[in-house]
Amino acid sequence: MNDGAVVASPDRLLDLFHGVRLTPTQRRIAHCLVQHAGTVAYLSAAEVAELAGVSQPSVTRFAVALGHDGYPALRRRLRELTAADPDGRPDDGNELQLAVRAEMANLERLAGELADRDKIATAGRLLAASRPLPVLGLRAAAPLAAYFAYFAAKVLPDVRVLDDGGSLLTDRLEQAASAGADALLAFVLPRYPRETLDALRAARDAGLTVVAITDSPVSPATEYAALVLPAAVGTDLVFDLHTAPMTLAMVVLQAICDAAPLQTQRRLEAFESSAARRQLFLG
Repeated sequence: MNDGAVVASPDRLLDLFHGVRLTPTQRRIAHCLVQHAGTVAYLSAAEVAELAGVSQPSVTRFAVALGHDGYPALRRRLRELTAADPDGRPDDGNELQLAVRAEMANLERLAGELADRDKIATAGRLLAASRPLPVLGLRAAAPLAAYFAYFAAKVLPDVRVLDDGGSLLTDRLEQAASAGADALLAFVLPRYPRETLDALRAARDAGLTVVAITDSPVSPATEYAALVLPAAVGTDLVFDLHTAPMTLAMVVLQAICDAAPLQTQRRLEAFESSAARRQLFLG
């Protein structure tokens, strides 16, 4: 909670990076700025460097890459965004209502992103063609991977959920690649488990094209993913809310169905026939 203070929204900060090719270190700094949107305009270059885990000269080079003379100029721009942010408004409800409204805003931003259908369609084609399709989600992302896979298994012949870390995870990725997989769908959410990023690296090394659903265009997943699909995570309660990533997962599944409509129809009809025969459902 911000106690009524006006802060720069993550979306306005992301506009600073739009169209700029950033190095992995610079993406790390950008992600740090987004994560600390409420305070970053008042931090020194040394404090930003410490937060991001990079050197102070890296922060200066990052500012220059964004078209500024140095970090002081970038900080002035951040303060301008703080002062001018149209999203800053008085609280108009209790903390639970505000958390829900923040999720509504996250969904609205996701809807705006989906105006360009080409990216989602590309993801659908990549994932629909992968046999098998491995789906990665560790720790907090595990339920999203399982939810997606439950429904994806109704339209795809072989969906493999990878929700356990450890040394066997790389084995399972390599096995999927050996079995014919050429793509991986990964859910990469804060706090970004190290083993998730290790798995993305292993997947890329195994020749898999990584499609990542993550919380930000500058999340750590961008270093390994060929296709990044962002959906913001809610942070207003004790634990994160994953409403937008869950919605995006179903949008991606719709794109998979659209990429292979005949197969989708055939497999859905087969499932419904089997479900009726076994009387699986009451309604």
